[in-house]
Amino acid sequence: MCAQPISASDGDAELAAALRAGWRRADLAWERLQEQGNVHLIAGETADATRCFRRAGWIAVFRFRRGDPRHATTLANLAYIDHLAGREARAKRRYAKAKRLWQGANEFIQAMAISRRARSSLFHLRMEARHWTTYQENTRKRLSVFAAETEGALNALSEKRAPDYRLFERWRAEKPPVFDGTRKLLAACLLIAAPIAPE
Repeated sequence: MCAQPISASDGDAELAAALRAGWRRADLAWERLQEQGNVHLIAGETADATRCFRRAGWIAVFRFRRGDPRHATTLANLAYIDHLAGREARAKRRYAKAKRLWQGANEFIQAMAISRRARSSLFHLRMEARHWTTYQENTRKRLSVFAAETEGALNALSEKRAPDYRLFERWRAEKPPVFDGTRKLLAACLLIAAPIAPE
């Protein structure tokens, strides 16, 4: 089953941190629903995955701005469910639209806010402060690589092939501990439902 709507009064520390950082409840709810949908797929629970992906889809439609790459992820996950159910024509249309929307990912990367990371030492804090512009540029370059890999994964999925890139399997390792644009972009890249990529 998908999680119930979240509220700050539930003692949810992650939500409280997200709200303090400027995220909205919808941002974290979308992320959690996509995570749960992927977990359900891995467990073979397609009906529960479908419910999660649909709920996340309504959040994207009503709460996310145009140009947000999470719209493409939402469509791709609904397309994957269509594919599993044998609705190939609808899956094809949704993948095509997801690929068109994904073309705006690099624009999103260039415009997104990147938060400073908490470091373990005064040295790291000073280095980050001194080289903040370079740090941001390198982060944007790294995220552009993720975006290109995701584009390749969407192309493969639309052709009924497993992507060459690991997606959800990488999410837990890559998930940033801060709530900023990098986390939104990585969620859009890595929460796409797909067969497990070959090693």
